[in-house]
Amino acid sequence: MLLVDCSSCHTPLELPPGAPSIRCALCHAVTLVADPRSLPPPASHSSSLHHRHGHHYHPPPPHAPPGPPPSAHGGKRALICGVSYRNSRDELKGCVNDAKCMKFLLINRFKFPESSILVLTEDERDPLRRPTKHNMRMAFHWLVQGCRPGDSLVFHFSGHGSQQRDRDGDELDGYDETLCPSDFRAQGMIVDDEINATIVRPLPRGVKLHAIIDSCHSGTVLDLPFLCRMDRRGQYIWEDHRPRSGAWKGTSGGEVISFSGCDDSQTAADTSALSQVTSTGAMTYSFIRAIEGGHATTYGSMLNAMRSTIRNTGDELEGGLVTSLITMLLNGGNLGTRLRQEPQLTANERFNVYTKPFSL
Repeated sequence: MLLVDCSSCHTPLELPPGAPSIRCALCHAVTLVADPRSLPPPASHSSSLHHRHGHHYHPPPPHAPPGPPPSAHGGKRALICGVSYRNSRDELKGCVNDAKCMKFLLINRFKFPESSILVLTEDERDPLRRPTKHNMRMAFHWLVQGCRPGDSLVFHFSGHGSQQRDRDGDELDGYDETLCPSDFRAQGMIVDDEINATIVRPLPRGVKLHAIIDSCHSGTVLDLPFLCRMDRRGQYIWEDHRPRSGAWKGTSGGEVISFSGCDDSQTAADTSALSQVTSTGAMTYSFIRAIEGGHATTYGSMLNAMRSTIRNTGDELEGGLVTSLITMLLNGGNLGTRLRQEPQLTANERFNVYTKPFSL
């Protein structure tokens, strides 16, 4: 396959050999190619993750460039993927609900423009907006394409996660973490190495990315260098997950913070035990509840509140009024079921979780 940039949104597109044009899966613009034979040769499979715009991608230096950050831009952009694996043995009930609630939260609480939120679910009529492996890969490029200092990006995923044997020696536990698109049984999973190379490493200074990953085995699914290991008293240390090989897993100066549903060795619940109304992902529920309950002051208070919600599923919703859609999912009652998963926090740099303000 040859890579060309979309003429409208500049997302890299895979052009079939000999094709005179291609339609973008994200903005639907048609890009005409006068002579495909005149394009640069395709990247080899082993290096395909490091080629963008026809240029070889070199890993960034281990530290941000010196000097003050460039002037702020201030745009907001979000990618939301809710994968239900409909009509299969892998089917999940709450993932589309999670996607709808996350979109509503971003628009109404954090003022993300609706036009800047891309949602991939199996409810979408347009096949290009469904969470297949190809569409998710293209959406990753869209999320970070052209980002500038001051931009705030969000990636939310609700669906299956898994693990597979690490082949390149960059995992301390010997396993890569993965996300499962809707067609993963036919097309394969998306591995953490690819996620890191696509949406973490390219981020320039002044850009912030938050990931909210509601899936099994998701603790380090962005392959970020540091994991906040917190006990039930709220005390924590930062674990160093940088590969022994010295491979760079950080950014090009930007900031990435990820909330995930559980540790790499744990599974995450898709359940109605929390809302008592409809199925939701336990992690997405606890994330929204922490915000609506007034705990979104620091990253430490967020993480503690999320863990408390999952451990104590009988607590009443705290805080002020919430919107009708979120109320539908969050107004739970007393429960007898306890979930066995602990949300995790990872980042590209260590920081004090109790003094750093939380913001999207």
